[in-house]
Amino acid sequence: MFDPDELEEIRAGKEEWHEAEVEPVLERFGERKETFTTDTGGQAVDRLYTPADIDDLDYEADLGNPGEPPYTRGVYSTGYRGRLWTMRQYAGFSTPADTNERYHYLLDQGQTGLSMAFDLPTQMGYDSDADMAAGEVGKAGVAIDSLDDMETVFDGIPLDEVSTSMTINAPASVLLAMYIAVGDQQGVDREQLRGTIQNDLLKEYIARNTYIYPPEPSMRIITDIFEFCAAETPKFNTISISGYHIREAGSTAAQELAFTLGNGIEYVEAAIDAGLDVDEFAPQLSFFFNGHNNIFEEVAKFRAARRMWHDIMEERFDAENPKSKQLKFHTQTAGSMLTAQQIENNVVRVAYQALAAVLGGTQSLHTNGKDEALALPTEESVRTALRTQQILAHESGAADTIDPLAGSYYVESLTDDVEAEAYEILEEVDERGGMLEAVEQQWVQRQIQDTAFDRQKEIEEKERVIVGVNEFEVDEEPEMDVQEVTEEDERRQIDGLETVREERDDEAVDAALEALRDAARGDQNLMPSIIDAVKAYATVGEICDVMREEFGEYQPGGAV
Repeated sequence: MFDPDELEEIRAGKEEWHEAEVEPVLERFGERKETFTTDTGGQAVDRLYTPADIDDLDYEADLGNPGEPPYTRGVYSTGYRGRLWTMRQYAGFSTPADTNERYHYLLDQGQTGLSMAFDLPTQMGYDSDADMAAGEVGKAGVAIDSLDDMETVFDGIPLDEVSTSMTINAPASVLLAMYIAVGDQQGVDREQLRGTIQNDLLKEYIARNTYIYPPEPSMRIITDIFEFCAAETPKFNTISISGYHIREAGSTAAQELAFTLGNGIEYVEAAIDAGLDVDEFAPQLSFFFNGHNNIFEEVAKFRAARRMWHDIMEERFDAENPKSKQLKFHTQTAGSMLTAQQIENNVVRVAYQALAAVLGGTQSLHTNGKDEALALPTEESVRTALRTQQILAHESGAADTIDPLAGSYYVESLTDDVEAEAYEILEEVDERGGMLEAVEQQWVQRQIQDTAFDRQKEIEEKERVIVGVNEFEVDEEPEMDVQEVTEEDERRQIDGLETVREERDDEAVDAALEALRDAARGDQNLMPSIIDAVKAYATVGEICDVMREEFGEYQPGGAV
């Protein structure tokens, strides 16, 4: 690094440059904006960055080599030179048979991991024939009612050869149980099952609202999963602590980082309070971040996240296992940034967002289809999204060296700034009693809503340009095919559910559900009872209803 005298010379040189070069230009032409920031409510962006902006950077303490604490530069010593990120396209729609066909298509096209989207009834713990499910079956993802559906989804797909991510939260225990049951049927050792369940209920209270139970029993279910999987499925990530939906709801990058890590802290504390050893379950924690538009801010966010989680696990929780301190994360490109206008532009947006994720060292990546602002993606748009990742991996050079933006005066300064703001937010969260209290007080939600409001105002007043939306518009849009789910698809799913109910052993189902009820009333781990119920072909709705009756349902403000 530079010594103090050299830094002083650099500062003086910058001032001279400003007076001699910048001020005359500003006087004649000005600049595009009075102030530049990374995003709405984001970090201020200076005109020029120099070594003086990172004069206190300590390479060993603040960065370290890849694979070494504090993991700012990555958790693996060979980065993508050893193994590329998992290319995991989010997929699932209509019936299980349709989803199975899409999965085989994606694997044939070179996808390296599966990512499972569920419809809203499944996400809310309802069966496809429930009144609440009408009109929503198979629309936002695949409908899963029983183990029979999960068997169909993974027909011809050996679970010891793929890694599967399931975007499921309130009923995560049930869907995980189904996945384990399919693995048991295939003869796969549970220790070989790989993948992730989202299982992040605090984020649901904050941003998505697909919750079922109140926070206390939800945290119990989560910690039961931690305990069970540490013993039975050690390669399966038990939670994907998600900032993605927080960012989609309108947060800044620093808020996304702070609230996500804050949720992580809450889960770790809950597990420790339940009697679990931090180094037994923490290596199975994973994270899920948004890949947003500003490349440099996103890279800074990912780098800061790794450094912060290392320090949090070491300083707050006395973790000793290095894997407990390594933040590993999945990235999805920003769905909220896709536009219905000029949808071809979305291909470009997604490519830049994916580049940011790769430069930031993501472990797995989903790239959105260009048409997802309108409907579920077609096979063509999914293929283009997957090809975007493959071109990044094999043609761009972005995967050939680790943390390639390290040492940039701007990126290192921005990493420090994002981290500092995130810590400020976390301090206020702590003052409010932690994330659970801050969420129940609606404080977290208000912070995000305020940012989202300011951003929308900027767009409407054209202070922020969205290409094709408030600038560079065209009068007509070409027609395009969209993926549709029909009433006939819904009827097929319900017919299949009725067949399962007719053919299963009702006495076995009743006994399994009663055993689950007893477990819910007591303090034993719920997962073995849920697996037994799943194997008896009890439905998602029936299993969740037992826990609804025992645990209650959450309403904003804490009412049950």
